[in-house]
Amino acid sequence: MPDAIPPIARLLTIMAALRDKTSGCPWDQVQDFATIAPYTVEEAYEVADAIAAGPDPATLRDELGDLLFQVVYHAQMASERGWFGFDDVAQAISQKMIRRHPHVFGDAAARDAGMQTAEWEAEKARERAARGESGTLSGVATTLPALTRAAKLTKRAARVGFDWDSAEQVLEKLEEETQELRAELPAADPARIADEVGDILFVVANLARKLDLDPEATLAAANAKFTRRFQSVENTLAGQGKSPADATLAEMEEAWVQAKKSGL
Repeated sequence: MPDAIPPIARLLTIMAALRDKTSGCPWDQVQDFATIAPYTVEEAYEVADAIAAGPDPATLRDELGDLLFQVVYHAQMASERGWFGFDDVAQAISQKMIRRHPHVFGDAAARDAGMQTAEWEAEKARERAARGESGTLSGVATTLPALTRAAKLTKRAARVGFDWDSAEQVLEKLEEETQELRAELPAADPARIADEVGDILFVVANLARKLDLDPEATLAAANAKFTRRFQSVENTLAGQGKSPADATLAEMEEAWVQAKKSGL
């Protein structure tokens, strides 16, 4: 395929060829929105991973290309159904960004930060209404990671005044939910325990939001910290000729404390 073709046009041509009913790739021919959606989510996470890791320009470029391909894939399937094409997707997002940024593309008076925020939210509300969505919590995607969705739900509720005044009050609620979980432990009813643990996680996500933190990012950082420290525990034990399975909890705890003191 000639390189003289503009890159986006070339990519669209490649996608159409992959989906061609007679000469296309057998795997690509049978895919639909539902089967491709998990790959779209996966590619978005891989972009985030590439950014968190450095980023390395070449790696980030490649990951962004993979994510762009997902958009092209969905647009091609929509085009085959006569719904819309890639150009329509690009046009729609362009129009949306112009509508949501009058302080850049229109009214100079809207450059005030408070007016910008108000107009952004008003425009999003108009868009939700146009889609027939009603209610404060409408439009918060159910497929978001649970902690992210919890933070977004409570942020929406906070906009209409349903919120705690301070992070300290959220901590008090967390203590209350913890006590409720303790009360359920003796009966050991799995459904009740799961419900209470869910409440705790929801409150923790709300606490992160109240502190202007991303709950997914903070948990990802905690995961990375745990991984570093546990790997240090394994290395310490290996130096003693042991594996974690061979060591006592006390020995692993001692190695864990050492890892913490070393700054891991």
